[in-house]
Amino acid sequence: MRIATWNVNSIRARLDRVLAFLDRSEADVLAIQETKCKEEVFPADAFAEVGYYSCAAGISQWNGVAILSRSEPQDVQVSFPNCPTFKDKVEPRAIFATCAGVRIGSLYVPHGRALDDPHYQYKLDWLARLKDFASAQLESGQDRLALMGDWNVAPEDKDVWDMEVFKDSTHVSAPEREAFAAFSDLGMVEVTRDRAEGYTYWDYRRLRFPKNEGMRIDWMYATAALDKAVTNVQIDREERKGKGASDHVPVIVDFDL
Repeated sequence: MRIATWNVNSIRARLDRVLAFLDRSEADVLAIQETKCKEEVFPADAFAEVGYYSCAAGISQWNGVAILSRSEPQDVQVSFPNCPTFKDKVEPRAIFATCAGVRIGSLYVPHGRALDDPHYQYKLDWLARLKDFASAQLESGQDRLALMGDWNVAPEDKDVWDMEVFKDSTHVSAPEREAFAAFSDLGMVEVTRDRAEGYTYWDYRRLRFPKNEGMRIDWMYATAALDKAVTNVQIDREERKGKGASDHVPVIVDFDL
């Protein structure tokens, strides 16, 4: 089973590239983040034409998540219990579905903006409540849970091109890194770290991609049973090239289930 995750930075702007990626990669499941569209305009018909079911959550031109699957998604759930709000709204940042026996979570973790911004505490609270949700899932006996997407955390110094540039900024602060690492306390495993190298995001500005001045912030946490089933991991750096590329690239994980 091939499962991929990708922050596409607008599904409507990137539709042709996503369709081409599905054809090229032969992914069974694709978790998408930052769809930037309402559910009613999500291009479900275009994906159905090439053999993919879809489920999506989106309320405006910001945020938004989706799951594409060759098998029909079961038990679709938007967000999670006690999800924090921002400006009194539960943002569309998480969607879950069971695809071919694997419980998939497509996640777009809040950015944080700045260490003294309210969005930063929102980010920490969001990750804490997500951990509570994951813990409850595991306690219920769920042993095929995979949480993937744009986590907006660089867990180690090597995950950014220059730590000096990120000094006193989000994504690399100790509380964020601790919140990310806390999922391993549940017995979950980040399955891509030791199996693939490279960044997953490059800012559009200042020629960051040609200079390879990037960040690694797209991850997949999975249960121990799924971790043991991983056979290969790829970071599709080529997808960052060419006209109309997202600022993130797909991360692809193969499982022998």
